[in-house]
Amino acid sequence: MTLSATGTPASVDLRRRRRSRLAVSMLFVLSGALMGGWAGRIPSVRDQLGVSDGEWGLIVLGGPIGVLLSLLVLARVITRTGSRLPSIVGAAGMLVLTPVAALATTPAALIACLLILGLAQGLLFGPMNALAVEVERGYGRSILSSFHFWYSGGQFLGGVLGVLAGVLRLAPAVQLAASSLLLAGLYLATARFLPDTERRASAPGLAEPGSVPPDPQPAVRGWTPQIVLLAAIGFLSSINEGGSVQWSALYTVSLGGGIALGSVSLVCYSLSIAVVRLVGDRIIEVVGRRRFLQLSAAVSAVGMGIALSVGTVPAALIGFACVGIGSGCIVPVVMTLAGNQPSVPSAKAVALISLGEWPAFLLGPPLIGGLAELFGLRGALGVIVLGALLILVLAMFVREHTPAR
Repeated sequence: MTLSATGTPASVDLRRRRRSRLAVSMLFVLSGALMGGWAGRIPSVRDQLGVSDGEWGLIVLGGPIGVLLSLLVLARVITRTGSRLPSIVGAAGMLVLTPVAALATTPAALIACLLILGLAQGLLFGPMNALAVEVERGYGRSILSSFHFWYSGGQFLGGVLGVLAGVLRLAPAVQLAASSLLLAGLYLATARFLPDTERRASAPGLAEPGSVPPDPQPAVRGWTPQIVLLAAIGFLSSINEGGSVQWSALYTVSLGGGIALGSVSLVCYSLSIAVVRLVGDRIIEVVGRRRFLQLSAAVSAVGMGIALSVGTVPAALIGFACVGIGSGCIVPVVMTLAGNQPSVPSAKAVALISLGEWPAFLLGPPLIGGLAELFGLRGALGVIVLGALLILVLAMFVREHTPAR
C-alpha cells in the first residue's frame, strides 16, 4: 500500500484533498455568483433609489465599512479560530443578505443592508483565500488561480442572470433570491468537506491544565516589508477590479447602451477574468510570479487606456475585457506569496493582505464617483490605468517564495 507524506494511504489522501478543493471552490463560486448578480443589477437598484453617480458612490461605502469591521477582528483572532468557522458564517450571511439588500427603497435602508452584508463578506473572503492556500500546500504546486477562476465563473453566472433578468424585467430581489436558493443547496452539499488552517494559542495560559506543552513555535510576525508590498499591490488591483465591477455597467449605459448592454460589459469583464484564471497557474509556472504580475498590469493599462481614448460602447466592452485579463491573477499570486512568507502563519498573512486591500473598497467607489462628477465617468475611469501602472513598478520589488507541501 502506498502511503502519503502524512502516513495515510495515498488514495485516501488524494480523495481528501480533492474533496477539500471542491468545498473551497464552492465558496468561491457562491461569493462570485452573489456579487456578480448584485453588480449586474446595480443600474436597476440605483434607479430604484433615484440617486446620482456621486450619491451612489457614497451609499455603497456601507459594504466596505462592514468588511473592515470583520477584517479587524479576523486579523487578531484567525490564528485561534481557524478559517473554517468564519467562512461558514460568512457564506450563510451572504446568501441571506444579498437579496434583502435589493429590496431597499431608500438610501438609508440600502446603507444598513450593505453594512451587514459587508460583515458577511469580510468573514468569507479572507478565510476562503486562507483555505485555498492550505489546499494548495497539500497539492505542492500552484493552483490558487483555479480557485479564483471559480469565483469568476460564479461572477459570470451572476452577470448572465442579470442580463436575462433585465431583459425579462424581473425585480433584482426576485433574481437574487432565486440565485441564493440554488447556491445554498450546492453549498450545503459540500460544506462538510471544508478543511481548516493551523490554529495557534495566543498565550501559554491558553493551554489546558496538565497538558503537555506544545513544541516551541516561531514568533508570529505581522506587517513585514514584503507583506506591506504585497498588500499595496493587492490594494491597487482591488481598486481596478472594484472599479470594473461597480462602474462597467453604468459607464456602458452612459455611452448609449441600454440596461441589458450595460450588464454585457460586466459579462465581458467576468468572462475574460475567468479565462485568464483558468490558465493562469500554467503561465505562472513558466514566467514566474514577479514577471507575471508585471505582464498582467501592462495588459490592463494598455487595454483600458486605449478603450477610454476611443470612448465607444464596443471599446468599453474590449477595455473591461482587458482589465479582466490583466487583473485576473494578481490577487491569487499575491495571496500565494503572502501565505508562504517566513515567520507569518498563512491564515494571518492572508488576513493582513485582505486588511490591506480593504481601503480600495472604501476609496474606490467614492473616488471614481467623485471624479465622475468633476470630469465625467469616462475620465474618472483613468484611475484604473494609473493603478495598473503602479502595480507594474511595485512588482519589481517582489521576492518569490515557492509553496511548500
